[in-house]
Amino acid sequence: MTGKEEKPLVWIGSSKKDLMALSINVRKFFGHALDFAQRSGRHDAAKVLKGFGGGGVLEVVEDDAGGTYRAVYTVKFEEAVFVLHCFQKKSKSGITTPKEDMDIIRARLKVAEALAKELRYDKTNR
Repeated sequence: MTGKEEKPLVWIGSSKKDLMALSINVRKFFGHALDFAQRSGRHDAAKVLKGFGGGGVLEVVEDDAGGTYRAVYTVKFEEAVFVLHCFQKKSKSGITTPKEDMDIIRARLKVAEALAKELRYDKTNR
């Protein structure tokens, strides 16, 4: 990263607790991908999550013996990288993210937006 500060990582809802419940290998993989995001980079495994218009919401998918796991985060806001959701994909049909998980992601994205506005306000009103 050239001249830019590393963005802070902000966990929304239960995303950190959910991540910590995953296997060490999956946690390390997601941590590595999030580290890239904090440095304004994009891990090779990070893909745009469809349904959020544009490339601001990304997901990283990792498999291990226990199944398939996803970490969803947003880089939409200058203030921080917001981790929206970490979960095991349980659906056996296709690669579509289940509706319940999409609903959680949408709700937490709204929370992230409000937090980003607060951080922006704090920064400009010091």
